[in-house]
Amino acid sequence: MKRVYDEILADHLANRRQMAFVTGPRQVGKTTTCRAAGGIYFDWDSVEHARTIAAGPEAVAHAAGLNQLQDPARLPIIVFDELHKFPRWKTFLKGFFDRYEQQCRIIVTGSSRLDVYRRGGDSLMGRYFLFRMHPMTVAEWIRQDLPEMNLIREPRRMDDSAWLDLIQFGGFPEPLLLADKRFLTRWHSLRHAQLFKEDARDLTRIQDIALLEIMGHILDERSGCQLVYGNLARDVGVAPATVKSWVDSLCALHMGFLVRPWFRNVSSAIRKEPKWYVRDWSHVVDRGKRFETLVAVHLLKAVEGWTDLGLGNFSLHYVRDKQKREVDFLVARDRQPWFLVECKISADRPSAALTHFQQQTGAPHAFQVVQDLPWVQADCFTQTRPISVPARTLLSQLL
Repeated sequence: MKRVYDEILADHLANRRQMAFVTGPRQVGKTTTCRAAGGIYFDWDSVEHARTIAAGPEAVAHAAGLNQLQDPARLPIIVFDELHKFPRWKTFLKGFFDRYEQQCRIIVTGSSRLDVYRRGGDSLMGRYFLFRMHPMTVAEWIRQDLPEMNLIREPRRMDDSAWLDLIQFGGFPEPLLLADKRFLTRWHSLRHAQLFKEDARDLTRIQDIALLEIMGHILDERSGCQLVYGNLARDVGVAPATVKSWVDSLCALHMGFLVRPWFRNVSSAIRKEPKWYVRDWSHVVDRGKRFETLVAVHLLKAVEGWTDLGLGNFSLHYVRDKQKREVDFLVARDRQPWFLVECKISADRPSAALTHFQQQTGAPHAFQVVQDLPWVQADCFTQTRPISVPARTLLSQLL
């Protein structure tokens, strides 16, 4: 299945000398996409490839044929997969890139662990660009072209059956394309085991993996809820500081993500706890929370994707004040409120909180996004008043 990331990587490799670091959750399609973009593939999990990499940059260059005359218009693309398992991976990449950057283009990918290790130092500063890969979304299902500088595209229709499959089976490619409930159940179990039995064990200093796994199950049930560390600590039986550290680790491993409150220009706002969302909405039981999580993942993909493409500085927040008025999401563009999103399952008039916070923040757009409204061929972003819009219409205009 073609992904928008195929185009993102092709554009980067054609126009930039820097390495492309591709990170994201397990089984989101990183290896498939990167192998399709590159002609020369090195996998650290292959004994033969690992021996070549461990022998140093010259051995890899020889194996890749970089010592032969190259067409400068068609430089070879080299993919390093699971390279972060090599203890000296950053030193290796720095040496390889500095010596051979004029003779090839480089993609580095792997499990979500790559992003954890990437934060450990800046020895590769200026030598790579980061691209964060996300599950399938409405916009990516119907188009794979790159956004222009105005970001927002014309709406396109996602058919009813595909929309219902996306809601039920989530955005991870394999269960979405198979659309099989039994497979989805087994896939959930395997992915959960890999996350806690392998990633968390290998990449964190957490000793009590059993308690971490219990916390993971609790967080699965609380997607779309404010994360009160003290309450969660009591439920798990550890200190609040420990819970906060563990949540940070699960975010780094891409199990879920935090949406923090927006407070600038909002009178009586409370700077409180973040909200927690899982990346795989398919196992969120509550229908309303599942839809809110789906929208959260769509918005996160858009803001991180636009930022990674250099189209601006985007961030995702929610808004809540002392009177407990709340809007689910606020998208900021270059540190200014851009649009508000409130999620509803069925059609209703826009909430009073949406109107209130549009006035408070000055956001140009305010949408009540409704799951069950039929698709409409209309640009949501031509509207400047609070308005109810079909989810399929708004989400098709993003990334």
